[in-house]
Amino acid sequence: MTLGSSQRKPDAHGKVTGSAIYAGDIDTDDQLVAKVLFTNEPHARITKLDTTAAEAMPGVASVITAADVPVNEYGLTMFDQPVLIGPEASGRSDVPHDVSRWEADHLAIVVAESIEEADAAAASIIVEWEQLPLVPDIDAAMADDAPLIHPEHPAQSNVYHHLVIRKGDVADAFAEADVVVEGTYELPYQEHAYLQTEAARGYVDDQGRITVETAGQWTHEDREQIAHALGVDDEQVRVIYRAIGGAFGGKEDMSLQIVVALAVAKLRDLGITRPVKAVWNREESIVGHHKRHRGRVTTRWAARDDGTILGVEATGHLDAGSYNYTSNKVLGNLHLTVAGPYEIPNAQIDSYAVYTNAVPGGAFRGFGGPQGCFVSESQMNKLAEATGIDPVEVRRRNTLRDGSIGITGTEMPPGVSLPEVIDACADAANWSEPLGDPQPIAAFASLPATASTVRRGRGFACAYKNIGFSFGFPERSEAEIVLTGPEGAEEPDAAQLFLAGADVGQGAHTAFVQMAAEATGLPFDAIDPEFSDTASSGDSGSASASRLSWMTGNAILGAAEEADKAWRDGERPARGHFRYTPPPTEALDPDGAPTVPNFAYGYVAEAIDLSVDVETGHIVVHDAVCAIDVGRVINHDLVVGQVEGAVVQAHGYALSENLQVVDARIVNPRFSGYLIPGIGDVPDDVRTVLLEIPDPRGPFGVRGMAEMPLMPYAPAISAALHDATGVWFDEFPLTPGRVRAALRS
Repeated sequence: MTLGSSQRKPDAHGKVTGSAIYAGDIDTDDQLVAKVLFTNEPHARITKLDTTAAEAMPGVASVITAADVPVNEYGLTMFDQPVLIGPEASGRSDVPHDVSRWEADHLAIVVAESIEEADAAAASIIVEWEQLPLVPDIDAAMADDAPLIHPEHPAQSNVYHHLVIRKGDVADAFAEADVVVEGTYELPYQEHAYLQTEAARGYVDDQGRITVETAGQWTHEDREQIAHALGVDDEQVRVIYRAIGGAFGGKEDMSLQIVVALAVAKLRDLGITRPVKAVWNREESIVGHHKRHRGRVTTRWAARDDGTILGVEATGHLDAGSYNYTSNKVLGNLHLTVAGPYEIPNAQIDSYAVYTNAVPGGAFRGFGGPQGCFVSESQMNKLAEATGIDPVEVRRRNTLRDGSIGITGTEMPPGVSLPEVIDACADAANWSEPLGDPQPIAAFASLPATASTVRRGRGFACAYKNIGFSFGFPERSEAEIVLTGPEGAEEPDAAQLFLAGADVGQGAHTAFVQMAAEATGLPFDAIDPEFSDTASSGDSGSASASRLSWMTGNAILGAAEEADKAWRDGERPARGHFRYTPPPTEALDPDGAPTVPNFAYGYVAEAIDLSVDVETGHIVVHDAVCAIDVGRVINHDLVVGQVEGAVVQAHGYALSENLQVVDARIVNPRFSGYLIPGIGDVPDDVRTVLLEIPDPRGPFGVRGMAEMPLMPYAPAISAALHDATGVWFDEFPLTPGRVRAALRS
């Protein structure tokens, strides 16, 4: 039995010692380097591009422009972004390629012998622009006279995607209400801040395929987008993931994958068959990839004086930035979570995605859920205060349960465990017991610690989050297992496992091997895996949506069963391939009719104990308790690590990570100005409470859990700060300056 054990990650030694091979680590003597030149124009039309001088520079092998792109468009959920911006293009594109809509749009790719020569050549490129009116934010985008960022979009509006929920009669709910709580919530950007910046290396493999070694989250989707831009069949492209130093959704979209593939293809046409490598520095990474969406939600909740929620009315907007990326899908999660994990009989919710010239929003751990959760849980805590009911108790009275009708008007998938999760969190946090006395805080190293200006408080929040792709997407996952053994053996003694699923640092590959060992009855060390190579594995889907363990586990179970059948039929080796398809989901109805948006959910609750210095606004979190239902623990240490990592990431989101975007430009694109938590900033204690209430559809009862611990942290912090000061905070991050200003006002 391997499930539940803390099996050591096979890649742990390499990552600790530095011997692990990341895409940026691979160098060969014949290698060329690629430099991507950003447009540095948030909104402008290109009128001239002259690369003559660059092409003549020493060491330059090629300069690639829009004229070299066979199909000059890409995008994960819609093709609305040019690969390269240029006045001319030789290939097809349904999106105008002569307009830069974002400061990090790609203008050209310089391929040279060294990065120094590539930089020099890039600096010699002559480009001229016609400036276009800037649309820097949501308010500007929705103004009556706002210029269209994407005039080719059928919506003919910067407000290009709209979701609705209509349930019951909201007017009657508010007419019946004893209590109404309301708020407008400003939701900030967040930078992914992964340790490994974007890197890719391309070459032609021994079968003539353009091969890209990189770090991403979905090998087969990367391959599909590369092939689309190159105008070739998928089978002519190969994608391999090397070690991945974090992703959190930030590597789900394209960065350098198409870039190096284009470079390899152009060089091949020139008769040059040398590998090409590109690596972004930290500033290029922060400027050049999408962020957690900023947004705004205005909402009102109606309730009885016993705390029973009668209705929810909400209007939300997400800033998609210059291109859609996954904004239309992220919007769906915001849409479902602004009403919280509660039984809501009446609802009127409208959510909108809005194009601006700012940095694109896209996938980030929680995928719209953290934004919606901040709204719903802040509302819930305001409701608790307005009714005089304990925050935990008011949640117990309203929480979703098995058989509950969800916000979209259909029954929740089986296995709703939030009531148990809420109770487990409250018990572990000793919620009914009084807090200790305030402790001195030293806000700055140069100042003595003080207790006289310190106030202490605690807060509670909970959340639910979908597992797997939603809204009618054709979800699936493939796995292959090959059983082997000595000639004449009755039972196999080893197995090969082929999976494309990405390990972005969370330990997924270790969990896959543990599940394969469990499914085949073989020891952990008897499983020989080959991961994340489109040439050897079927499509496992993305390392996102808390889906990999749930989906891949089911695929592994099916593959093991097929391999066992083949073994019993006498095949040697015995090969089993399985494509798992979960229960179907449905796109949200445009008129708000009932739909089934998801096939499974995860459930989490968190309690926070903090102190705040009301003179300086400095916050110290003493205790963070996270209770989460994981269905079945695969690897105990990895699960706890996921919780602790999510809490630290949420801590930065809630308190310190303040991405500044001025006139559609990021003005703090370095860690010196974008403050992720250091070891001295994180909570004094993070306590993980694991529940194992099996998901009826999950493999071995497993539930997805990777995103959930991030979601309730910010509203729990805000509630604790209110408990300490009596002031509600509807905007974050709760930096000392923002806290102090709010307390003074």
